[in-house]
Amino acid sequence: MAISGTQSQRGGTHVSAAEAAAAFERRETRTRWLLSAPALITLAVASIGPLLIVLVYSFLQKNPNGGVFWQFSTDAWFNVILQRDIFDDTLQFADAHLSIFWRSVKLSMGTTVLALIFGFPTAYFIATRPERTRELWLFLITIPFWTNLLIRTFAIQEVIRNEGIVNSLLLWVGIIDAPIQMMFTDFAIMMGMLYVFLPLMVLPLYASMEKLDFRLVEAGYDLYATRLQVLRRVIIPLVKPGIIAGSILVFIPSLGAYVTPRVLGGGKSLMLGNLIELQFGQGRNWPLGAALSMTLLCIVMVALLVYVRKTSRQGGAHG
Repeated sequence: MAISGTQSQRGGTHVSAAEAAAAFERRETRTRWLLSAPALITLAVASIGPLLIVLVYSFLQKNPNGGVFWQFSTDAWFNVILQRDIFDDTLQFADAHLSIFWRSVKLSMGTTVLALIFGFPTAYFIATRPERTRELWLFLITIPFWTNLLIRTFAIQEVIRNEGIVNSLLLWVGIIDAPIQMMFTDFAIMMGMLYVFLPLMVLPLYASMEKLDFRLVEAGYDLYATRLQVLRRVIIPLVKPGIIAGSILVFIPSLGAYVTPRVLGGGKSLMLGNLIELQFGQGRNWPLGAALSMTLLCIVMVALLVYVRKTSRQGGAHG
């Protein structure tokens, strides 16, 4: 009986300790929520709130004088892809919107590919420098972020315009007889976005390459692998998370770019950001602008979901 009572007391002590631990955990959780409440409230008011307003506007009727009529309507979402003929009222695709969608995706993907082509060797170069000099190279990469986006865009304009550095140099050398028209083209927009967003590709790539065990690269060379084989089978698989992260960081802001297409495109080569601004401004069609904004948000969410799935699969594969 004495032994049984002792075991009961021990069991009661064990239960009390577990309850105390659970109560402590609940208090810690409550404290963390209270500490994060100001940031969560600010995020909800400053970020989620405006998005909800835009979502509501996309389901309202437009006011020809600007603003909206508070009547439910799905015309804005309908007009994102389709439109009615002004003569016989038949349905047809909104060719202007679809062409702008395609141009935005095409230029964003081209910018991402070029950023990867130029950013990969740059990040590899920095990662293979001595540790005491890496900070200097990273500092040089981040210098463009110190300058306003509009100023950087005008700097590119001075490089590629008809009287700019490139054309002046080619004319002086004698390679061309007349300036090459690069301004107000898709090429100019892509070059401008490449210059603006290239650091967003280099930094994630460097973060992955910095953790790379270069003894694996040496092992590949010891096994008589060529440089291309080492790149394809050793380096790229190990830094793939950085490639995916950098691609997402470049693709998403490129897709919604406004300043660069406006300045370097000259109003001819519109992208999604310019089309949205046009609807809220000269078009006076706020519901359509809101629907286009939400469409852009959906495209961005799909890109982020692809990134999350890729990274989660790689995390599970590497255990």
